[in-house]
Amino acid sequence: MRRLLCLFALITLSLTPATALAQSAFDTRASHAVILDHETGDMLFSKNGDTPMPPASMSKLMTALMVFEALEDGRLTLETTLPVSENAWRRGGAASGSSTMFLEVNSRAAVGDLIRGIIVQSGNDACIVVAEALGGTEENFAQMMTERAHELGLDSASFANATGWPDPEHRISALDLARLARHIITQYPQYYDIYAESEFTYNGIRQFNRNPLLGVFEGADGLKTGHTEESGYGLVASAERDGQRRIVVFNGMDSNRDRADESERLMRAAFSEFSTIDLVAAGEVLGRADIYLGLEPSVELRASEALSFGLHRRDRDGVTAELVYEGPLNAPVQEGDLVGHLEVSLPDGRELSVPVEAAQSVARKGALGRAGAAFARLIRGG
Repeated sequence: MRRLLCLFALITLSLTPATALAQSAFDTRASHAVILDHETGDMLFSKNGDTPMPPASMSKLMTALMVFEALEDGRLTLETTLPVSENAWRRGGAASGSSTMFLEVNSRAAVGDLIRGIIVQSGNDACIVVAEALGGTEENFAQMMTERAHELGLDSASFANATGWPDPEHRISALDLARLARHIITQYPQYYDIYAESEFTYNGIRQFNRNPLLGVFEGADGLKTGHTEESGYGLVASAERDGQRRIVVFNGMDSNRDRADESERLMRAAFSEFSTIDLVAAGEVLGRADIYLGLEPSVELRASEALSFGLHRRDRDGVTAELVYEGPLNAPVQEGDLVGHLEVSLPDGRELSVPVEAAQSVARKGALGRAGAAFARLIRGG
């Protein structure tokens, strides 16, 4: 196995083995956290970002998405009214003592109001009402949520209910929550504005959006808080500044005040301390590999696809990259043959890889040439 150090402009790469790298220069008190660049989808920062966690009410992003999709395909309209069952009222309404929209039992509520009940007021009753309307039962709807999440590539998602109520089977990673938020922002701009609404009054009861960044951090316009004893205090947030959008997800804070403070710190860092690095372009030549029995002694190796990633500004010197392939290559080699990988290690523990291919075709030597090469190898003791 050949390993070659690769050097790229804009980044100084270290020879230090990945296992000995220092931790990222940036950290958070949150137990789970992710910062995502909205435009590229690149992860700028991760702390346990791939680990499934209890999301509490942040999972209502998925509940809302299911409603948005039902509106899009005509199963619902904003004016459609849905029945408020005794189950929805008892388990999510005023009788439940949980976050509620204060729907009245056996009444009907318009979908447009229910969406605001879910997003602005975090109403568990509103979630159960739409779950029963779209899934028949909340249990069936939760299975629909899980299946749809997996279709979207959110493989860590496992939903047991529509509300985020504590359940050992109710889990999703911070990274998948960030990707879910990105999907909503991109695909449903006509509804995304609701996430920025600071208050909503229903049934004569005025409630305020719990997102601590709204009206505090310039450009903040969503998305959803979450809190249970199991999960701690969490937030899925997004903001746009100067044409750039960042998505921040974190969980596990000890108090509402801690969540507010950390949300502002993480979002400020997302814009001022992180950037996306375009490390390798598709087709970029990375090095050369020797060829055994080829008409040419070596061939250029190129990246078969682009590689970009997010990085804290103080972590740039801690990136390692190695070109790994089985060498020497045996002729013949065809242009485009996959022959190895570029392996990249980041200080925060992420391991990235890009397939590497031959940049040219190299034919095999004739019989006489092969005999000479074999003899030379014998003399060298190869």
